[in-house]
Amino acid sequence: MPLAPEAPTVAAVSVNDMRERIRRKSRLKGRQPEDAAMADVAQLLGPRPAEGYRRDLLIEYLHRLSDHFGVLHDRHLVALARQLNRPMAEVYEVASFYHHFDIVRGDEAQAPRLVLRVCDSLSCSLAGARELLAALPERLRAAGQGDVQVQAVPCVGRCEQAPVAVVHQCPVPHATVDAVLDAIGLKPNRALALHPQALAAINFDISELAEQSVPAQPEGVSPAHTDLATYCAHGGYQTAAALVNGEMDAEAVLAAMEDSGLRGLGGAGFPAGRKWRIVRDQPAPRLMAVNIDEGEPGTFKDRTYLERDPHRFLEGVLVAAQVVGTEAIYIYLRDEYHGCRALLQKALDDLHREPPCPLPHIELRRGAGAYICGEESAMIESIEGKRGEPRMRPPYIAQVGLFGRPTLEHNFETLYWVRDIVERGPQWFASFGRHGRKGLRSFSVSGRVKHPGVKLAPAGITVQELIDEYCGGLLDGHQLYAYLPGGASGGILPASLNNVPLDFDTLQPYGCFIGSAAVIVLSQHDSARDAALNVMRFFEHESCGQCTPCRVGTAKAAALMQAPQWDADLLDDLAQVMADASICGLGQAAPNPIRCIHKYFPHEVGEGPWPGDLPKPRNSPLTEQLPGGLKP
Repeated sequence: MPLAPEAPTVAAVSVNDMRERIRRKSRLKGRQPEDAAMADVAQLLGPRPAEGYRRDLLIEYLHRLSDHFGVLHDRHLVALARQLNRPMAEVYEVASFYHHFDIVRGDEAQAPRLVLRVCDSLSCSLAGARELLAALPERLRAAGQGDVQVQAVPCVGRCEQAPVAVVHQCPVPHATVDAVLDAIGLKPNRALALHPQALAAINFDISELAEQSVPAQPEGVSPAHTDLATYCAHGGYQTAAALVNGEMDAEAVLAAMEDSGLRGLGGAGFPAGRKWRIVRDQPAPRLMAVNIDEGEPGTFKDRTYLERDPHRFLEGVLVAAQVVGTEAIYIYLRDEYHGCRALLQKALDDLHREPPCPLPHIELRRGAGAYICGEESAMIESIEGKRGEPRMRPPYIAQVGLFGRPTLEHNFETLYWVRDIVERGPQWFASFGRHGRKGLRSFSVSGRVKHPGVKLAPAGITVQELIDEYCGGLLDGHQLYAYLPGGASGGILPASLNNVPLDFDTLQPYGCFIGSAAVIVLSQHDSARDAALNVMRFFEHESCGQCTPCRVGTAKAAALMQAPQWDADLLDDLAQVMADASICGLGQAAPNPIRCIHKYFPHEVGEGPWPGDLPKPRNSPLTEQLPGGLKP
């Protein structure tokens, strides 16, 4: 009878081995925060609220880290994720989405002493930004400033001062190499290179400038502005107080907005009064989001008004909030407007210190360098502390918007007109206009004109009238060749169409739209084809990447548009796919420059002979964008 097999020998496990095994299993997986990094983040975030740090303030927290250290260290992102009790991947994907957050790895990584940003969008490129970018690195090294980091960046919202450089946060208008070197010498580090603030107070009454140009700012980048005392001394906040205190009928205010014909002045042109009524009819609680993410190349009207009178805008905000019945207001301001942010924050602080009436909850939020956040649903995602990616519709944000609540979304300038419309009556605003159109439009004019700037002109004015009456004509030696009536996305029209009324609904038959009324003027020294390429490269850079037609389409279009002779059929197919299948307006409008070149400038891309009614462009500052020295 076989013997039973012996039991296997089991090695004895010591108590210490058991303890080590328990310790290994109890450790959290993944990278854990360092004590020093946790202390850094805790200090910058401030005392921890009882309910914990707010997830929707993630971008604000990232700004605090970036402002303090100059970059975002990966160790601080790990610590921030722990403080927020969120996955590290979630914090990283938000930080890496926005252009103004520079993520670095490793303990040895250091922030540059200064970052010098030079705008290379269309208006600045026309004024010599590319030559400036080419010359600066060598001159900086020769001046012993080689550790200054030079970056080409998209539009910074100062197109009337082209070309523009920004030393950390301090703009250098009409930049030259010498002017930039002088600015760096005066502001050699981040602590000193902050946006200057104006101290003088003025009464800036926008209604007095109807059918005029907004005066240029002799004070440089910080013009005198209206403070709270000056604003109230001239009747400010009386309308808002009367409405909040029940001395004025909300329905009458709403009717005045509808009768004025005021439409959304951020680009979409939806009737403002109708939007108020739609949101007011939604179930409470309702919220309000204000869009000051003015990133369309060629547009600077919101900045121009905000840095001169923030309180007229805030009164419009209070009136809209009261009429619609919103419980909280979130103001989203683009990050490039550092001076405006400080000015607006001070205006809010003053308003809370001396409130003219009970105020709703108001938060000022800071963008982080993403043009796509000018799209209303992308802005709402960013306010919630997420990547600024547009939402699918429906539902519309008037129904399901910020934090899932019905939301009234408005552009800055739309609200800027509310006080004047209510106090002066809707017919005052509607009384302006030309060529059958009604209202006033704030045109941001840049390019080849003698006096660029914001022109408060009647709706329906033509580009020729705008140039002759408001801009002092074209620069000496220049003839009108083409113009962009609505910024980068609004298309390009030839000089032969210089008599088309500029307003909502008047440009669509020509394949264009007015958008934010950013007019960029080109002369015979420029090329429409090169302007279209500059614009397409901007769209490629600013696509959020969420949808393939826009992400891949803009990159593919920019590559095809470099050819001296375009592949018309392929570009047309690409334009159709982008327009039909992109989620939001960026991808849908990106094909406009392509279509306009085909329609109005085929001679520039080898598709037809040169027309007799257009001067031939020469010496274009943009032609250097072509590979291998090729020219159209």
